[in-house]
Amino acid sequence: MNRISNDDRGFAAAGPAFAQLDRLGPIDWDAWTAAAERLARDLAGAADLDRRIHHLYLPVLFFCAAQARHVAGRPCLVGIQAPQGAGKTTLVSHLLAQLPALGVRATGVSIDDFYLTREEQLRVAAEHPGNPYLEHRGYPGTHDVELGEATLASLRMLGEAAADACGVRVPVYDKSAHGGRGDRAPESKWREVTGPVDLVFVEGWMLGFSPVAESPLDDSDLVAPNRALAAYDRWHRLLDCFVVLRATDPNFVLRWRVEAEEAMRASGRPGLDRAAIADYIRRFLPAYATYGGAPSHIAPERQMTVWLDERRRATER
Repeated sequence: MNRISNDDRGFAAAGPAFAQLDRLGPIDWDAWTAAAERLARDLAGAADLDRRIHHLYLPVLFFCAAQARHVAGRPCLVGIQAPQGAGKTTLVSHLLAQLPALGVRATGVSIDDFYLTREEQLRVAAEHPGNPYLEHRGYPGTHDVELGEATLASLRMLGEAAADACGVRVPVYDKSAHGGRGDRAPESKWREVTGPVDLVFVEGWMLGFSPVAESPLDDSDLVAPNRALAAYDRWHRLLDCFVVLRATDPNFVLRWRVEAEEAMRASGRPGLDRAAIADYIRRFLPAYATYGGAPSHIAPERQMTVWLDERRRATER
């Protein structure tokens, strides 16, 4: 393994998120270099590779590994909030691959897997006729909060004492069902997570959002989702730390999500066409303008915020 050069160390330390690692103690630069080399192989051919590795992936990786060491006896639950299409699922998959080399056993779940069934979602839409935010999955009020809470609470128990215990059944949501409108997969297709685990990623576009006062809301259709947000505190209170990826311009989300949907369709999986996905994502822009940030109970030293430019590169705000 090559040691990191002073120039490479300077490049990493100049990243917009790096300063948020200072409070966590000295960086193990040998471990940083080893992780960078593995990511360079895994991400070969990706655009802006050095910036992606040293300014985004590795700062988040080392932040999460440090946070896991602060929690004893059970897994550390790390919330990750990021706009649709920002690459959070890809980020988490690479973090999961890197953490074992840092001595951290990890798994991940998405709040997408806690969406209501298709039948339940249609019922919600019927109860709010004409409300564009509750017509389809996505907004607060379209998740099974109780199912999510039970799943996260069970995952939180997968510490060392769980080595010989039964695993946790994690629901799976099939976004390709019903022509891309989605549905919860049957329990036979749910996945099982077994312990012991040191860290659990919980990722979602609206994870951490909290309700705001209704008086400033210009859009009356936002009132129902805003009220529904209060119940999501049952998830948030189970989180130990939080990572926020934010677009410097919320309008980037439309382009990102269209790209992601088209990639899914190109892979042969059913999905929405460009017009339908554009219509779908525009419904979320008011939420990005209204909400954001970590849950209020997460201390500043247990939060990391990374701003992204149009090319999903870490940047200054």
